[in-house]
Amino acid sequence: MPTPSLLSPSGRQLGLAACAGLGLSLIGAVPASAHSIAGAGLATGFSHPLLGLDHLLLLVGVGASASFISSTLLLYALAGAALGSLFGLNGGQLPMAELVAALAVSLLGLLILRSRRQAGAPPATLYGIVVMGSVAVHAMLHGHEASGANSWWLGAFLASSLVVGVSYGVLRKLGTVWTLRLAGLLSLAGGVLALGQIGALRAVGAG
Repeated sequence: MPTPSLLSPSGRQLGLAACAGLGLSLIGAVPASAHSIAGAGLATGFSHPLLGLDHLLLLVGVGASASFISSTLLLYALAGAALGSLFGLNGGQLPMAELVAALAVSLLGLLILRSRRQAGAPPATLYGIVVMGSVAVHAMLHGHEASGANSWWLGAFLASSLVVGVSYGVLRKLGTVWTLRLAGLLSLAGGVLALGQIGALRAVGAG
């Protein structure tokens, strides 16, 4: 099977997925609530996006939404990763950020389901802003304590690119039904994660 040219539609889409993976690797730099603190090393960087459930689901959601709605959403995800990580690296905060990050996973699932019912062409800019905001919240959290080791960043880049690229490519092949099923699962999973965060907030308040 011939390798797609970078100038062909499929080549451009793969390139967008790779670029989004690079930007999204920024959001694996520091854990949201349940993750462990990021350390240096290629293996640590590679495993971090795969072991944090909220991060992993977000990456899958980005690939799914881009495959179902428009590959342009990958560029919005890249922008969200860059802006959110810079905001977090500079000490930016958001009230109840972990709860918002969990709900962002649901939001991507609901975005796909909503686009299915959209009459005519989906509003790409509006959907892009939603994706960008969802990614930015995770990026902000993980930018708070980012590891600066080059090997760690390389590992995070490879893992994030793998998840986004595989999600995008596989769902393009499987088609609409499987993407909608995944969207439903993402919506539910984000809600479960959000309930966990609400419980944690209540426990902190009670303490």
